[in-house]
Amino acid sequence: MDTGTHLVIGLGLAGLSQIDPSVSADSAATTAVFIGTVIGSQIPDVDGLLRFKGNATYIRNHRGRSHSLPALPLWTLLITGALALFFHGIPLLHLGMWVGIAVCFHVFTDCFNTYGTQAIRPFSEKWISWNIIHIFDPFIFSSHIAAIFMWSFHVASPKLVFPALYGIIAVYYIWRSLDHYIVEKGLYRKDPTFQPGDKYTLIVTFNLYVWNVVKRRTDGTYQLGEFKNSKLKWIDTVKCEEHPAIQASMSHEDIQALLYFSSFTCAEVKEHRWGYEVRWADVRYRHRKQYPFVGVILMDHNYQTLDSYVGWVNDTRLEKKLRVDLY
Repeated sequence: MDTGTHLVIGLGLAGLSQIDPSVSADSAATTAVFIGTVIGSQIPDVDGLLRFKGNATYIRNHRGRSHSLPALPLWTLLITGALALFFHGIPLLHLGMWVGIAVCFHVFTDCFNTYGTQAIRPFSEKWISWNIIHIFDPFIFSSHIAAIFMWSFHVASPKLVFPALYGIIAVYYIWRSLDHYIVEKGLYRKDPTFQPGDKYTLIVTFNLYVWNVVKRRTDGTYQLGEFKNSKLKWIDTVKCEEHPAIQASMSHEDIQALLYFSSFTCAEVKEHRWGYEVRWADVRYRHRKQYPFVGVILMDHNYQTLDSYVGWVNDTRLEKKLRVDLY
């Protein structure tokens, strides 16, 4: 989820903690849990600081170790231990429980996005991205804001508001998961171009009733489409090229970072007077007829790197980031 949603979830879990008598009966414990759930709901994303080491490092590691199984108890213990230095005599087990819930809930919700996490690391470095909930979900965000408002202005007791909120959120996640499963499994029936071996991936959009579709064909071609009003419409086809420059580009750290993160990449090569431009794109992210999540490497005719870039960018900004005149 985005930072704002993680923040309101942290506040929401602080409200939910009022159902715990050990927390609600002690103002100091209430304050400590409030701080703990807010920090716990944000702390796995501290790896965002990796941006300062470059986009390749960030892309390869964001939502990796910081979201892994060992990180969950580590974050919980660190936050609980730090708060224990300032709040004496509070029930530490209850504080740790609510901090742990906040940390785990952060990672759990991130698994539902398209970006995903390496949540089962160290057992596997597989990226878990269920493509079910948008990184910013208006319902989740607005429902938390409404509940926090009612708590803040004493419209209703948090012991009633927040259990109801998370009960509704649970139903919402179940509905979205079932809808995603049913639609994805039935896509081949909606596709007149279906061929045996085609694999479909259904991807969430901001609109609850519109899904993006990625179809991978056995020849390596991708078809990109939209599922709307129970109809599947194909809007683009991407054919992955083969070229020695593409093979050479795979040894560069920027391209390796993109390939490590995504299994939906496709490459194309353009020849220029000075050499080759190899562009890898993650085809899951199509926006305004472009694929903005890219890895680009410029090489001379001997396949030596001239410049490179990996990350989110449009064509206009890309020209400014690369030192070689593309055209």
